[in-house]
Amino acid sequence: MFDPVIAPSGTLLGLLQRGRGDGTLHALTAPRAEALAALNQCVLHDPRHDWQVENRSLYYARLFLDLNGELDALEAHLFDPEDVLDTDESRTGLALAVLGHLASYGRRDALTLLRRYAATGSNWAWALDELALRDDDAGLRSLAAPVLARFPTDAEGEAELAAAVRDAFEPRPWRLWAEDPRESIATRVRAAHETGCFDRWQRQMRPTGPRPGWSVRAVFEWAQQGFERGAALHVPAARCLVAVAGPEDRSEILRAAREGSDGARCTALRYLADGDDPEALDLIEAAVSDGSVTVVEAAVGAFERMRGAVAVDRARRWAGRPDALGAAAGRMLACRGGTRDRELVLAALREAVRGESPDAPALCTLVDGVGRLRITCAAPILRHVYRETASSHLRGRAARALAATDPSFAAGFAVECLWDCEESTRELAARHAETGDTRVVERLRRLAADPAEEAEVQTAVRSRIGPDTPAA
Repeated sequence: MFDPVIAPSGTLLGLLQRGRGDGTLHALTAPRAEALAALNQCVLHDPRHDWQVENRSLYYARLFLDLNGELDALEAHLFDPEDVLDTDESRTGLALAVLGHLASYGRRDALTLLRRYAATGSNWAWALDELALRDDDAGLRSLAAPVLARFPTDAEGEAELAAAVRDAFEPRPWRLWAEDPRESIATRVRAAHETGCFDRWQRQMRPTGPRPGWSVRAVFEWAQQGFERGAALHVPAARCLVAVAGPEDRSEILRAAREGSDGARCTALRYLADGDDPEALDLIEAAVSDGSVTVVEAAVGAFERMRGAVAVDRARRWAGRPDALGAAAGRMLACRGGTRDRELVLAALREAVRGESPDAPALCTLVDGVGRLRITCAAPILRHVYRETASSHLRGRAARALAATDPSFAAGFAVECLWDCEESTRELAARHAETGDTRVVERLRRLAADPAEEAEVQTAVRSRIGPDTPAA
């Protein structure tokens, strides 16, 4: 999947791509055709950098409802001939998830599209998972024949069917089909289920990797073999060292941390850092100075995991270094520093925003630290991150930090956050938004009544309003 192209934050498309609450508010006041065009652009071209931590589907589905949007563009996208050529689930996953939410809101046209796509589309498994949560038994049973027809009745086809049953995210359709009155369907599904269970048991009985009784040297060799084939095994290898290494092995581990092969060096550094070894910090500093890119990354990662006061003191010395270790020191102080470290954390945040971008991965830790330490003068930087980042996950963390540092948050960004795409951000807004704004109470009431809303959000809403709360 290519990185999405994100429009400027001040445009309607840019706001909707980011999942900001202002995106919904602007779309509802824009010309309907323009709003629907921007919405379709977002749904058909997933704007998320990381779909595993960012939500958009409920946000876009709600806007479809508010705009009474047609589904013609989604239908054309799902059933385009390209669906046969490009089977990556990232092409259709967001559209299918949006249709799932629309179906839960009672849009029959969305339910019909999901059924059609589950029967004929390449990403049928995703569509089937959406239907498993929303469709009735009759609708799911009608899909048994077309889904099973995807799998030939030869040995290879039956193996693929068993894997599909075993790996299904939502098992409800397969359970229904295992009890189907049509014997040809029920027999195949039950056999596939039994085969999948046996395959899982076989994998558990044949574990790969280190065995009890391995030596320290064998663990290092295993880590290096992984490195040579492009697999980073130093983290599990360090855990293995915990099990096999004794006091008599310390000198060998220290030697590997100074001059071992890349796989062994990464493993030794991780092991020593996790154990708060007194020599770990000096070895980490040396590795950052003379190690390969892989060793530097492992050394920095090992340092950031350290918990002791000695590591925090060393972070104060290293903060401000113009390298990866200096940046890691700033992040450690953001996590574990005290009020005396506010200036160092603020400087690290400024450097990360200036030197990288509002989407830099390091910003999550630094933003959290600014909020934890209540660095009020950082509010302008946090507002910049909030507005500009394309990551709704990072924006939510910026909002949480603003709630702790910016007195204007309750009457400002908190109001917008009630429409945000992330449930944790909506929950934060429900606890902080100033109810003097007439939009706030109306929105809180709507969230309280929405069956698709998360329980945590509705709990926060109930803490702010009651049945007799005035509308203004």
